Amino acid sequence: MTLPLMPKATAVWLIDKTALTFEQVADFCGMHPLEIQAIADGEVAQGIMGYDPVANAQVTAEDIARCEADPSARLKLLPTASPAQKKARGGRYTPVAKRNDRPDAIAFVIRNFPQLSELQIGKLLGTTKETIQKVRERSHWNSANIKPRDPVILGLCKQSDLNAAVAEANERLTREGRAVPQPPPPEADAA
Repeated sequence: MTLPLMPKATAVWLIDKTALTFEQVADFCGMHPLEIQAIADGEVAQGIMGYDPVANAQVTAEDIARCEADPSARLKLLPTASPAQKKARGGRYTPVAKRNDRPDAIAFVIRNFPQLSELQIGKLLGTTKETIQKVRERSHWNSANIKPRDPVILGLCKQSDLNAAVAEANERLTREGRAVPQPPPPEADAA
């Protein structure tokens, strides 16, 4: 069961502002009824300010009134109250075995999708602007061995991510009134 935000502060508010039983408050806050009784007696959580679950959209006032009228009823946490667990996207990790493939992928993207900005390439492949510049200028330490290879096949990005980045770049060029470059013909890949 998901709990409300700041359960002790919520329990303090429910004890002070409602006529709910200790069991109802304990069930909603995920605490033991004796702990709720200790909060009500002032033995526990003396310095904690109450946290209003109604104002913070964790429970409705109607639900509290319903539970006050029926001691066997239980409060229900609103589905919007539990924050969505969105994974923070930090820097993209590339396994050691694939790190040597990254310059090949950069060369492929630069050649086939010149409309992508360095920032987009960096996010897509998990690389730096400096590395992109070195591959572009052929001053990379391993430039003699760099062969443009598809980053999707190398496993450095997903095809959907690449398509989204290209679409975004094409939209930007269209807004700016510039022509969208076409990728080289397949015969150029064999050369």
